[in-house]
This record gives sequence, structure tokens and C-alpha cells, in this order.
Amino acid sequence: MKSKKSWWVLLIVSIGVMIPFIKPYLTINPTNSRIQIDSSSIQYPALILHIFFATIALLTGFLQLNARIRKEKPKLHSIIGKVYISSVLISGLLAFVIILYIDNFTKATSFVALTIIWIFTTVKGYVTAEQKKYSEHRKWMIRSFGVTLVAVSGRLTVPILLLAYYLLNGFSLPGGREQMIEEVLNVNIWVGLIINVIIIEWVIFNKKTNENK
Repeated sequence: MKSKKSWWVLLIVSIGVMIPFIKPYLTINPTNSRIQIDSSSIQYPALILHIFFATIALLTGFLQLNARIRKEKPKLHSIIGKVYISSVLISGLLAFVIILYIDNFTKATSFVALTIIWIFTTVKGYVTAEQKKYSEHRKWMIRSFGVTLVAVSGRLTVPILLLAYYLLNGFSLPGGREQMIEEVLNVNIWVGLIINVIIIEWVIFNKKTNENK
């Protein structure tokens, strides 16, 4: 019951965080983009498709982890899993195109690391399923979905990072509000990724410990 409640809370929070982010891109208008667009012929289409498939990955990821679907409808679970994996791979490859247009080194490396880990964990999840190593498969898919959720946690950490920036600078903004926001947005993905990895590994460790009791 507790696990089911946590699943719903996480789903609602994720949708609530992602809707304001996705909304400007529904117009398919580069001028409404939340990031600077340097190429409307390559960068922007890649960004739109990346967001589209990442959103599919997020939604199917929740369904993939639904215990009821996994146990009672294994064929549906398998189909959803294939959609999830395909969405991650497509979105991940498109991310590399977007990264080429990121000027800030810290932000670029965070997205490179995030994308590599995202693709790697997802491929491992697929391979272990094909090898019928279902226990390992579940662990890798949990890790993969944990990386998918960085899109959510990275944005949830922004207010905390803004406060931390303010405190670490002695309750002042030496570079002004714009620099504070810029610096925070350059590291929030790193912070979100680290937090999610710690949480996911803790969940896997506890699950393994409980199974061995």
C-alpha cells in the first residue's frame, strides 16, 4: 500500500513539474523556447523530438514499474518496456545533437554524462531481459528510470540551489540575479543526477537486503 501511494505521489509530482516545462514547446515556435535557439533547422527540431520521446519515456517508465501490470499482464509489460527503451534511445541520441549547441562547459558535460548513463542503463536493462535474467533486468530498469527522472529532480532542486547560492555568498548576489540563476542552471542536472543515483542504489540495496532475510 505504501509503495503504491509513493508511486502515485511521484507520478503526480513528475507531471506537475514537467507540464510547465513542456508547454512552450507545444506551439512548435522557436521563439517560445526556454533555451537559446541557434539553429531552427537542426537544433530546434532535435530539441522538440528529444522532449517528445523523453516524455513518452517518463510516462511509460511509470507503467513499466507498475507491479500489477508486470505480474498480471506480462505481454503488455513487455510492449510498454519496448516503447520505453526505444523512446530513451531516440531521445538520448537526439540529446547529443542538442549538446553541440550548449556553450557552457559545465552544463554540456552534465548532459553528456546524463545521456551516456541513461543509454547505458537502458541497454543493460534490455540485454538482461533478453538473457532472461529478470532480477538483474528489474535493477537496471529501475536505474534507467531513475536517470529518466533527473528531468524532474533537476528542476525540483533549483529553488534549493538558489537558496544555497544566496547563503554561500553571504546573503548577497555579487553577480546579480541573472548570474545566480545562470550558475544554478549550470549545475542542477549534476545535483539531480547525484541525488537520483544515491536514492535508486539505496532502494535496490534495501530491496536486496529484504529479499535475503
